Amino acid sequence: MNDRYGNSWPGDGRGDDGWPAEEPQWPGEPQGRGGWPSGDEAGHQWPGQEPERPRQPPRRPQGRPQGGPPPRDHRGAPPPPPPQHGGGYRPPPPDQPPLPPRRGAAPAAGAAGFPEREPELITHHEHNGTTDPRGHRDDYDDYDYDDRDDVYTASGAEGYDDEPPARGKGGLTVAERKKRRWRRVRRVAYVMVGLFVVIPAVAFAVAYFVVDVPTPEEVAAKQNKVVTYYYGDGQTELGRDIPPGGNRQILKYEQMAEITRKAVYATEDSTFETNAGFDLTAILRAVYNQVTAGVGGGSTISQQYIKKATENEEYTLTRKAVELVQSFKMNNEQEKPDIITAYLNTIYFGRGAYGVATAAEAYFGKKADQLDYSESALLAGLIQQPGRSENRAVAEERWRTALDRMLQNGWITPQQRAEAKFPTIRPLEEARPEPMDGPDQFVKARIKEELEAKGYPESKVKAGGYKIYTTIDQNAQAIAKKTVTEVMKGQPEKLKEALVAVDPKTGGVLAYYGGPRIPNVDMTDWANVPRNPGSSYKPFDLVALLEKDKGLGEIYNGRSGSTFGGSKPIRNSTNCSSDQCTVAEAMEKSVNTVFVDMVVNDTGVDAVIEAARAAGIPAKVGNVDTMQKGDSNIAIGGGNTQVTTADMATAYATFAANGVHRDQHFVSKITDADGNIVEDFSKPKEKIAFANGDADKSKQIAGNVTKSLTPVLPYSKLTCAEGRDCAGKTGTHQAVDHTNDNAQAWMVGYSPQVSAAAWVGTGEGPSEIIRDARNRPIYGKDLPGEMWQKFMNEYLKGKPKDKFEDVKPIGRVEAPPSSSKKETESSAESPTSSTSSSENPSSTESPTSSSKTNTKTNTRTPDIPWPGAGNQNGRGEDP
Repeated sequence: MNDRYGNSWPGDGRGDDGWPAEEPQWPGEPQGRGGWPSGDEAGHQWPGQEPERPRQPPRRPQGRPQGGPPPRDHRGAPPPPPPQHGGGYRPPPPDQPPLPPRRGAAPAAGAAGFPEREPELITHHEHNGTTDPRGHRDDYDDYDYDDRDDVYTASGAEGYDDEPPARGKGGLTVAERKKRRWRRVRRVAYVMVGLFVVIPAVAFAVAYFVVDVPTPEEVAAKQNKVVTYYYGDGQTELGRDIPPGGNRQILKYEQMAEITRKAVYATEDSTFETNAGFDLTAILRAVYNQVTAGVGGGSTISQQYIKKATENEEYTLTRKAVELVQSFKMNNEQEKPDIITAYLNTIYFGRGAYGVATAAEAYFGKKADQLDYSESALLAGLIQQPGRSENRAVAEERWRTALDRMLQNGWITPQQRAEAKFPTIRPLEEARPEPMDGPDQFVKARIKEELEAKGYPESKVKAGGYKIYTTIDQNAQAIAKKTVTEVMKGQPEKLKEALVAVDPKTGGVLAYYGGPRIPNVDMTDWANVPRNPGSSYKPFDLVALLEKDKGLGEIYNGRSGSTFGGSKPIRNSTNCSSDQCTVAEAMEKSVNTVFVDMVVNDTGVDAVIEAARAAGIPAKVGNVDTMQKGDSNIAIGGGNTQVTTADMATAYATFAANGVHRDQHFVSKITDADGNIVEDFSKPKEKIAFANGDADKSKQIAGNVTKSLTPVLPYSKLTCAEGRDCAGKTGTHQAVDHTNDNAQAWMVGYSPQVSAAAWVGTGEGPSEIIRDARNRPIYGKDLPGEMWQKFMNEYLKGKPKDKFEDVKPIGRVEAPPSSSKKETESSAESPTSSTSSSENPSSTESPTSSSKTNTKTNTRTPDIPWPGAGNQNGRGEDP
């Protein structure tokens, strides 16, 4: 039985298995023996005969089971009857479109028979990418055979009577393109699952068995240690910093009020009792807030405990991932009551209170199980902002938030919410008793400030139970407190005072008195508050001059009432012996015009600023600028020039140390609780202060400053006992709108062993005047000078009588007393000296004859403000 193209099919002459019993015939060929083309028996080929083809086994149609029924087309119709002509290729009817060959069928041949073909390989088809005899292109190289069969079946192209599937871009059918697209999607999905599911799961499992969760006892052991402070001798205890309420108490679950736990749930983790240690919804909300700059985190109570217990609060993905694993492990291994107990025994509530027991005592003077719902709400609210616990507005806002959330969760009734009143809080002084009381608390505050700047914040110091070895000299500190108390006894209460002493050889603070520190009366550390220094700033003018190789013999305008650079007239409290005044005499008598002339017309303001900073005056104290470029008032310590008592003592210590500056500091070393050194600060940073690092020149400059300051003390009736070498400078600053009164008074001076600064003023503005108990204006030589002298004499008692080193004078040397005015003028280099001398040719002429602004020699005249100074000029000192 043949198909409509002349191919034989089983059914005619088939054997038992349904296939032809004899060898198949090739269409259009004469048959020889066995059905193959004939030739002679020897295999010769006769002319005109086709060459004999090799024998091949019969081909079975693919998918046709042996012995099965004859094949049918895709419509289910039986094959057509065999052709009646003599075999060979029968073309399809004219109305039948050409179809692609069926897999497994022999290709059609032309009238001359079938062409030769190469054997097919698995990896190659003869017609791949080419057209078949009917012009159909094979474009299935991109797919395996199964894919092509599926596509053909799906497209309805299995039969030969249908059109081939429509092909689009790249020669692919719609079904083929969909198959390729979904295969790519599957591959991307596999990668995503690996990256975001498999790998994190493996990492989570590994971390689970590696990480540990600290217990509350372990955390308490780190945070409950007492910090001990020692004097400079390293043996005597200065004081202790004990945690408020004593050592933390570790409470049991039943020792905490239930309403306190509910308040904490409401503010920190409302799903605590049901979550697995983390809240996926909260985490997603936190991520959203991070992206949108919103407010709110995603940490549960368990995660917060882990963060505090491990002291790792860096906001990194690694830390958050480890924290999540630890939190999950904690919830997997512990009961919820144990977790909330650990949390409430560890968390910080402000006021230095760690744990709910200490917090209840610090805020309300109660035990933790006695707290009511309003008190619990306040403590729970402060967990988020413990550092602002003393800010009443913040505390009330957090309290209201806690109450509202407690109401939302049904833990208080609407009536309780409506009747709630802000609880009464204990005064801070009662809640935090300090072993280091009075003035010593300012010492501790400065120590903490210094340690934090060096990378040791208070939390770290307390956790380590460190021992702090200070530079404070026990004897010097006792003398300072005693001296201030005695000198200021009976003086007006509005007067404030400060006294600081520094070791020139180390920069260490020996004594520090910032005030009496009276709770609710005066809590300000006046030794660390910037104030106008007045004439005590003039040594820095001199340093700027010496840097230019000009010395104490230089002459400037000493005439009161002179103007400089367009200023208003500058007045002197004391005048020189002549209108032409040497720097040495001007320093001794604190003549303002000489130093203004020097700075405005010679050194410049920037040079003075540089000199002051080199000596140890910082550019800023907190947010306050201590000096300002272009402000000529710096020449007499007025205008925007401000400095602290502690910084003045340090700057003058640079002169005492022969031009070597050493950083001011309070701490010499810190050790752990067992005495092991954590860090040693006994060798502070030091540098050559002046002359661009030239040690010899810097020493020479400092020595010349000391030479100029030595006569100031006897002139001001201040001397060091036992004939000791001492030098120093007084200073006052006029009160605004008060021509005969001052707002600040200073005395700063030093010996080779110690530098000390004393200040008296008020806590009011620059217009507040200072007067003593007898209602007299206060000058530097008065109360400040008395404190300075008393301290120096007491501290130096019994110590070696060290001497200042002699140095070579710089620049012009001061003229001897017998020198005439003419001799002085002959070598004067000051740009103002020729003008002044022409007005006063006689050196013996008194200032009153040349200036109508003075009525007699050394009569004090008021300072006049000039541009940039407002009404805050420094003034000279009365003799």
